[in-house]
Amino acid sequence: MHNVLTRFDFVLIKHSQNTFYSFIKQLNSNFENKCFYFRNFHFVNFVSICFNTQNKIDLNKKNKTIFCKHKSLHNYKYSICNNSYRNSDYIAKMSSEKNVKKHCEHVNLRGENCSVCNNVMESKESKLENGLSNMHSYDYDYIVIGGGPGGMASAKEAAANGAKVLLLDFVKPSNQGTKWGLGGTCVNVGCVPKKLMHYAGHMGSLFKLDSESYGWECEKIQHDWDKLINTVQSHIHSLNFSYTVGLRSSKVKYINGLAKLKNMNTVSYYLKGDKTKEVDVSGKYILIATGCRPNIPEDVEGAKELSITSDDIFSLKKVPGKTLIVGASYVALECAGFLNSLGYDVSVAVRSIVLRGFDQQCANKVKTYMIEQGILFLDGILPKKLTKENNGQIKVLFSNGNSELYDTVLYATGRKGDTQGLNLQTLNITVDKNSNKIITDKYSSTNISNIFAVGDVAFNCPELAPVCIKAGEILARRLFKKSNEIMDYTYIPTAIYTPIEYGSCGYSEEKAYDTFGKENVEIFLQEFNNLEISAVHRKKHKKAQKDEFDIDIGSTCLSKLICLKNEDNVVIGFHYVGPNAGEVTQGMALALKLKVKKSDFDNCIGIHPTDAESFMNLSITLSSGLSFSAKGGCGGGKCG
Repeated sequence: MHNVLTRFDFVLIKHSQNTFYSFIKQLNSNFENKCFYFRNFHFVNFVSICFNTQNKIDLNKKNKTIFCKHKSLHNYKYSICNNSYRNSDYIAKMSSEKNVKKHCEHVNLRGENCSVCNNVMESKESKLENGLSNMHSYDYDYIVIGGGPGGMASAKEAAANGAKVLLLDFVKPSNQGTKWGLGGTCVNVGCVPKKLMHYAGHMGSLFKLDSESYGWECEKIQHDWDKLINTVQSHIHSLNFSYTVGLRSSKVKYINGLAKLKNMNTVSYYLKGDKTKEVDVSGKYILIATGCRPNIPEDVEGAKELSITSDDIFSLKKVPGKTLIVGASYVALECAGFLNSLGYDVSVAVRSIVLRGFDQQCANKVKTYMIEQGILFLDGILPKKLTKENNGQIKVLFSNGNSELYDTVLYATGRKGDTQGLNLQTLNITVDKNSNKIITDKYSSTNISNIFAVGDVAFNCPELAPVCIKAGEILARRLFKKSNEIMDYTYIPTAIYTPIEYGSCGYSEEKAYDTFGKENVEIFLQEFNNLEISAVHRKKHKKAQKDEFDIDIGSTCLSKLICLKNEDNVVIGFHYVGPNAGEVTQGMALALKLKVKKSDFDNCIGIHPTDAESFMNLSITLSSGLSFSAKGGCGGGKCG
């Protein structure tokens, strides 16, 4: 056996054959000085490779291929030791066999040649300093933790570019025990159900406020909450199924497992959350796309036990009834809006301002319209304590000393990164302590070079599904398609689905002043009434009327462009409050990306009569001090 082994530069052995380590070292003391290039180590029955030292490298056990390049091995197969072939006669026979294709440096365990070996052998990109190439072998090229829009998009894009991909997703129940399927926040408890609820509420507003004037007789308008929930959840379940099928057809392996990091290349998961079934998998790259979850403050007694969040409202089994919304984010106002439109008594507790971070003129326009529709805003008043009454209602003690009974209390006071349980601290991955979000660079990389984060869980990234999707796809192309593309977070459009909608892209008025200086900013704007609503003379809700004469609602729409004076009025901010804001804003966002100027809007012909054509007719500036309220009934256009 000595004579056989000395003819080879390495030997494959099993863990139990520890005696071979010192034995081989004695046989050939020159191993250290030799240079090898190994690629794609995968073995069925062999778990270690031994050189002249006692170091061993764990290998994956899937494929039977060996790559090696060394002049003394060109014409020989390789010496292999396992439980079945341990005798020296077999090894001697193996070593004496010549390879049919003398120039082929790649054979598998059956002695078959590989047509791609020359390409493989020519690649030396991953050669290590000691002459060995990167011999790490992983179960997957890409492990994605989180099955929301960003995670799924990145996984499918990676697979489309040849990567072997595993996607792990598990939904931890909300405080009230609500769970859902594959697809993340957007599909299950965010964008999709939110807009469906908004659509349902919009129907109610049209029936109650406008239909009679347009000739419809709707005497007994009633809403069935259970039917609405059934419709919404049925659609969501169909989407869950389609995403599962989509991953399979994209050749992404999906496992319903609660995941955590063990080291920079290893992820462990509990199948379906069962802590008794832990499985380890390895990956060259790891993506964290676990998103965010609603935050309920710890300092409000009874809040966690008795309140719900947006994780619960879209599948709520009981009729919400009289509802208190705590918070003034877009989630808070959207929920307040559709509940009010469906006919429920709604109050909103606001700590300071509504829609923080958005243009405040537009934000207050939205708030004013919601007040006129009967929503009560409790400005500067917050809950201090929640207790459950015998009849099932919730008694809320407020900071001003007053108490009120509600059927439902919904908290929408922001969201925090869903990073608990990921074991980030063990790897010292940098996390923002206030938001629990992972800090990343412009490449979506954490402080661990092969671990990435995209979407809501990434610090300072917009919490928007299309942003997650785009960032995830760009990352996958960089990793597996050699792309140099970097995610651009400027001029991202968004829409808020409040009773009167709000769409924006680019800088708010406040942000533009802070960034460029007020003297360098010019604002063009116009307030006007939507044509269809103004024709029926919508009335204020009785709760919003100051006296018997205060019955007409204010103007419903606001169009606003924010421009830079010293750059020929290039448009850096677009804002629109009015119906169909999402549809209007999407097209305008492209114009901003292409650096549209105010003169370009002026030279564009509007579609009449629409609300969007108002942007082609803006002539009043905020700095002029002139009234920007339009007169007439042509919506956003001019009638003469």
